[in-house]
Amino acid sequence: MEFLIVSGLSGAGKSTVMSILEDSGFFCVDNLPPVLIPKFAELCLAGTGTYERVAMVCDIRGGENFDGLFEAMGALKSMQFQYKVVFVEADNEAIIKRYKETRRSHPLMEEMGSLTRAVERERAVMEPVRARADYIINSTTLPVRKLRGQVLDMFAPNRKCGNEMSVTVTSFGFKYGLPLEADLVFDVRFLPNPFYVEGLRPQTGMDKGVADYVFGNPTAQELMERLRGMMDFLLPHFVEEGKSALVIAIGCTGGRHRSVAVTHALTEYIQSLGYAAGETHRDMTRA
Repeated sequence: MEFLIVSGLSGAGKSTVMSILEDSGFFCVDNLPPVLIPKFAELCLAGTGTYERVAMVCDIRGGENFDGLFEAMGALKSMQFQYKVVFVEADNEAIIKRYKETRRSHPLMEEMGSLTRAVERERAVMEPVRARADYIINSTTLPVRKLRGQVLDMFAPNRKCGNEMSVTVTSFGFKYGLPLEADLVFDVRFLPNPFYVEGLRPQTGMDKGVADYVFGNPTAQELMERLRGMMDFLLPHFVEEGKSALVIAIGCTGGRHRSVAVTHALTEYIQSLGYAAGETHRDMTRA
């Protein structure tokens, strides 16, 4: 079992680190009271593999007294329960800049009266936790993609380098509305429509006859060539940016013929590039 206690400074990137851990398979818990940590550890031990990788945040929001956290760590040690402490920090200037950009309020702002004093106070309060840390991550100069890489190097070293992003390609019909989860949407309604071919109307884009009809058109062939080039360009950049899941939507009028054929062909190409890609057809079976 892998059990992480994530702590650190407000504005240093704990939420981002937790999101990266969650994407890599950790069960994440935010701001669990320290007194409950040993009980939760017992639950994990008694489980059936559901909680094999766990990360939980414990920070200044729980109060300035960390005796409860240290008592929880002592209880875990007496249980012979293995855990690691991850401390996320950044320079004061970087934290202050981030708070000014987001216009959020620091947890100690009201008490300390100014953002600078709040950041300085939190750093002093958190120093005993930092001293107990097994891993220290300083996010001062790290863009999200580099922070993601550092976290994954620590806790997911056996991942497939570069191609850990999953891709879903889905077909849909515009007359039924856009897929809200889509990151990229392509409209293929300009292609000749098999719906108006009597023998092809009851079939779908997964049938050879429909696919041959769609891709027998030079415009469709050029479309696929351009889509393949776009995937060659875009997907590595999405991975570098730190995206873990991408949804590409291909739409035609009813979502039964053209979009299905293009979705299937595009999915096969993305898979050939080494990405974990799958296809869905939202409206293919609609009347």
